[in-house]
Amino acid sequence: MGWPCVVARVLACLLMLSRASALTSDIFASGKSDKEILDNLLKNSRYDKRLRPPVEDPDFCCGLKTPNDTVASPAGLPSLRPRAHNRGVLTVNVSVLLLSLASPDESSLKYEVEFLLQQQWYDPRLRYSNLSQYDYLNAIHHHEDIWLPDTYFIMHGDFKDPIIPMHFALRIFRNGTINYLMRRHLILSCQGRLNIFPFDDPLCSFALESISYESSAITYVWKNDEDTLRKSPSLTTLNAYLIQNQTIPCPIKASWRGNYSCLKVDLIFTRDRAFYFTTVFIPGIILVTSSFITFWLEWNAVPARSMIGVTTMLNFFTTSNGFRSTLPVVSNLTAMNVWDGVCMCFIYASLLEFVCVNYVGRKRPLHNVVYRPGENPVTQRLPAVLSRIGIILASPLPGDKKRDSTGAADLVTCATCTGPPGSCSHTTNNGGVTEPCFVQVRKKEPPHPIRVAKTIDVIARITFPTAYAVFLIFFFIHYKAFS
Repeated sequence: MGWPCVVARVLACLLMLSRASALTSDIFASGKSDKEILDNLLKNSRYDKRLRPPVEDPDFCCGLKTPNDTVASPAGLPSLRPRAHNRGVLTVNVSVLLLSLASPDESSLKYEVEFLLQQQWYDPRLRYSNLSQYDYLNAIHHHEDIWLPDTYFIMHGDFKDPIIPMHFALRIFRNGTINYLMRRHLILSCQGRLNIFPFDDPLCSFALESISYESSAITYVWKNDEDTLRKSPSLTTLNAYLIQNQTIPCPIKASWRGNYSCLKVDLIFTRDRAFYFTTVFIPGIILVTSSFITFWLEWNAVPARSMIGVTTMLNFFTTSNGFRSTLPVVSNLTAMNVWDGVCMCFIYASLLEFVCVNYVGRKRPLHNVVYRPGENPVTQRLPAVLSRIGIILASPLPGDKKRDSTGAADLVTCATCTGPPGSCSHTTNNGGVTEPCFVQVRKKEPPHPIRVAKTIDVIARITFPTAYAVFLIFFFIHYKAFS
């Protein structure tokens, strides 16, 4: 290219700059409104919203290879670097401000989140002069004429309400920085562990990325390298308990399209376990233990024992069915299914125990056995049991030569012993060997049916509460109710 061409090109550029300077001074005069300034900035002859903003040096243009290349100019004139082309990667800074959290149905896996999404990028085409009185231009009514990132949300549920103009803000600063603020109200679909409901901590996630620009054209970054979301000072919650949140780039396996820039937000919630303890678990424990009261009533107290058993069962059915109607329907076994099933088994078993006791107590006794009401059904056979133990301990052991040499009749029965059972103290001579005289043990008689019924009640007083206490400990430890 010869010098005449270069000089002609430089003069043309200078002429364009002088005209632009004159026009600019008129556009950004102190008396101009922000609407007038925007109308001039967004003229079709100088701005095309179909083209994304240039991302290299704003002074770089005209097809030069590097931003440092310049066009030679005549002596006394500055070297020129032409305007940039639409090349490179545009960086969009993103930040999220939480406004409100709500879970209208805590047993579901959906949470409502309201937040402000702020996107910020640089568009040198929208710079304006310091002659203007405005620090920034309010471009809310020009949003259809300005290039905006086509950001959309993935991995979410539904939008709560449509976005209308009053739900966002659009500002253009002097240096061409654009601040785009949107209010969003999402219903998030969360990932929870319903098999341990209500002791799970649901994870709710949503992500955002560009729908048409690949990562080679647009990249999203968290503003100021935020690792957590900002919370509004007036943040309100409704049945939502946020315990942790994080902002991260989308993992490759979680991204829908690997060649698109993506940002992810994770919200970890916890459920109000005090609510479930006061409305489900404590009432259930009271009903189950109330059914155990029948073990301390008389075996023939039919009205009282039957009323307690049937009433506790009906109350538990009513309570569990009312709560179960709000639970999400799943096909696998959940903690609430285990709780309801085991508690109902204990209540039903206590009712069956009453039926068994009443049936046994009404049977006709064998061999005309007489029942003494003051006797303890557990300890009344204790002396006979102890005497049997004494006989077993006094019998010769296998291999005892001293015992074997005395003959086969070492154990002598005494028919003339008149003392209480087991208290015979006189001795008898068996082949020159003095042996204690043992009372002849009578053949064991069958116990009276009433005695058997009372024994069943006494055993139930111990086994039922103990088994239920073991279940409670295992249940709350296994499902980590207090973690």
